[in-house]
Amino acid sequence: MKTIILIDMDAFFASVEQQSNPALRGRPVAVIGAGKRTVVTTASYEARARGVKTGMNLYEAKKICPELVVVVGNNDKYTHTCTKLKELYLKYTPDVEIYSVDEAFLDVTGSAHLFGGPLEIGRKIKKEIKRLFGINATVGMGPNRLIAKLAADLSKPDGLRWIKREEVAEVLEDLPPEQLWGIGKRMAEHLRSLGICTCGELARTPVGVLRSRFGIVGEHLKRMAQGLDDSPVAADDKETEDVKSIGHSMTLPEDVYRIPEIKAYLLLLSDRVCFRARQYGYAGKTVTLIVRYRSFETFSVRKKLNSPTNDTHRVFGAICELLDGLRLREPVRLLGVSIGSLLRQSGQLALFPEQDRRRRLLETLDRINLRYGLRSIVWAATLEPKRQPGVISPAWRPEGVHRSL
Repeated sequence: MKTIILIDMDAFFASVEQQSNPALRGRPVAVIGAGKRTVVTTASYEARARGVKTGMNLYEAKKICPELVVVVGNNDKYTHTCTKLKELYLKYTPDVEIYSVDEAFLDVTGSAHLFGGPLEIGRKIKKEIKRLFGINATVGMGPNRLIAKLAADLSKPDGLRWIKREEVAEVLEDLPPEQLWGIGKRMAEHLRSLGICTCGELARTPVGVLRSRFGIVGEHLKRMAQGLDDSPVAADDKETEDVKSIGHSMTLPEDVYRIPEIKAYLLLLSDRVCFRARQYGYAGKTVTLIVRYRSFETFSVRKKLNSPTNDTHRVFGAICELLDGLRLREPVRLLGVSIGSLLRQSGQLALFPEQDRRRRLLETLDRINLRYGLRSIVWAATLEPKRQPGVISPAWRPEGVHRSL
C-alpha cells in the first residue's frame, strides 16, 4: 500500500519575499512580473484576505486593496529555495518529484517507518521548512498523488492532513467534482448537466453513461471519483528517460507586431531550447512555433527537419520559415519554441568541416555561459528585446533538461 506526500508551499513567491524583507511581513503583498502588462503572480494571505487574487490585473488589485505592496518577482530566489527544499526532502526518501517550483510529491512507502510514520514525516518537514526558510507549507498525505493533493487542498494554509485509504470514500462522497485535481469548472458544468453534483454520484454513475458522453475520459473521471490514481511519483533523476520535447515560451512585455522584433524573441527562445538540448544530449527532428494573439487566441505550427539538430540557428531558421508562412492578424502576446521527436546524440564526429566548426563553436559558447553565468555571451540579435520577461516555466525542475534558463 503506497503512501504519497504532497508538500505545497503557501503563497510561495510572496512568502519568500516577506521572509527576505522583514518590512513586508504582516502586510498585503502582491508579487508581479517585470513587464508593463503585469498581473498578480502570487498574493500573500494578508492580500488574499482583502480580495486580491492570483491572475488579477494590478489596477484591479490596487483598487480593492489600496495599501497593497507590489514587489517585482525574483525568480532566482524562488528557484534557489526550491532547490534547497529538495535537498531537505531527500533526507526522507529518494523518490522526490518536483512537480512545480512550489509543489513536490514524495513517495515514502518504503521509508515512512524509519521516521515514525507519514504524519511524523509531515510534521518534521513543516518544522524544518519553517526553521530553515521562515515560510509555511501545507502537507497532504494519501494512498496516491490524487488524494495527497486533495488532502493538501482541503487543509491550506499551513495545514497537515492524512487521508487514509479507508477514509477516501467518505471524504469524496459529498465533495464537488471540481475540487479534485484535474477536473475544471467546465467539466463540472458538463457533469451537473447529467445530474452529477458530487464525487459520490460520479463514482456510482455507470461507466457506459460517462463513456458515451466523454469518451475514454469518462472512465478516467469515474476512477478519480473513486479516489483511484496509478500515476507514479517520477523522481527527477529519472525525468530525462521519457522526455518527449524541449520547449520554452514567454509572455512578451508588450504586444508586438513588427516581424524583426518577433524574430529577435524567437532567436532568444531557440537559443534557450537548444542550450538545454545540448546540455542533456538531445537533438530534435521537429520544431514547433507557438503564437498567442492579443485576443488570447493561441495556435501552433510545426515543421519536420531532414535530420535531428540542437543547433540554435538551424532551429531558428526553421522557426523563421514557419513565421514567414503566417499572416499575422493581430499583435502577438506570447511566443513559444520547442523541438520534438527527440533522439539521443551518438557523439560521433560531423561529416563535414563546416558542421564540425559549428559544433565546436556552440560547445565553446555553452562552456563560457556555464562557467561565467548564463547569457554571458549571447547572439547580438537577442539584445533587441529591451526587457526579458521573468516567468518561471510550469515545467521547471531543479535539475535536468527541464531546468529553464
